[in-house]
Amino acid sequence: MNWTSFDTWLVVTAALCAVACALPGCFLVLRKMSMMGDAISHAVLPGIAVAFIISGSRDSLIMFLGAAIVGVLTAVFTQWISRFGHVDRGAAMGIVFTTLFALGLLLIVRAADHVDLDPGCVLYGAIEFTPLDTIEIGPVSFPRAALVLTVVLLLNLAIIALLFKELRLSSFDPSLADTLGYSSQALHYLLMTMVAVTTVAAFEAVGSIIVIAMLIVPPATALLLTHRLIPMILIACVVAVLSALLGHLGALTAPSWFGFEATTSSGMMAFAAGVLFFLAWCFSPSEGQLIVWLRHRKGPRDLIPPPEIS
Repeated sequence: MNWTSFDTWLVVTAALCAVACALPGCFLVLRKMSMMGDAISHAVLPGIAVAFIISGSRDSLIMFLGAAIVGVLTAVFTQWISRFGHVDRGAAMGIVFTTLFALGLLLIVRAADHVDLDPGCVLYGAIEFTPLDTIEIGPVSFPRAALVLTVVLLLNLAIIALLFKELRLSSFDPSLADTLGYSSQALHYLLMTMVAVTTVAAFEAVGSIIVIAMLIVPPATALLLTHRLIPMILIACVVAVLSALLGHLGALTAPSWFGFEATTSSGMMAFAAGVLFFLAWCFSPSEGQLIVWLRHRKGPRDLIPPPEIS
């Protein structure tokens, strides 16, 4: 294996993407809204496609605006269908995101003749090529995707730091948050906007499908290892970075083991995240299946329920 600066930038870009996704993902997992991340990551396609058709370019600001608008509309439509149509929230998410995703694909096909837009890259990403698209800052060249993801990561971090108390309270007890003057609905739509913007920033790197793994798997892994919110966020970020690094290493080495020429780094990163989740699921000190099995062997009196998350 010949590691180069190209590989370093690729992993850095993937790590920035994974951490940027994991930050809002922690609150999605806590709110039991993991599917909403899936819904938004698919439903923002119409906003991106319309932005491409109107502008004829891949300008990041226009993409962000289109994705944010459609992301918020996804949450609004889901609420409306669930409330006024008396439909389960999960079913409402499925209705909204499949409809908008199909519309987005149709618009992408329509735009493909006029705009440099590859449906395959939208779905699966092209992280292997991100180090080639660079921006000069002084004497140093930086991948454009890395700079965009850095901005999104810092934005997500700033919002969570400034509104940490409000987001935590609305995640655990929305009624109490409303009573104390913190609009749980406004915080909900703010979180949905964060997810939408992060998703479109991650499109070029990992695509709309792989981003789901980055949104959900690191936070879910962290939740198995701790029941406190701040440690959960920190662990989720560490798992996200490890997924990026181990995934790329796996993409470089694993194909030769099975006689393949190559595989996608983004797919291997999602797989690495799944492996880390599986290890946490087996060996978590409080909820690991192996630990639970050992406790059962010792007897019921030794079984200690996991603490409540706080």
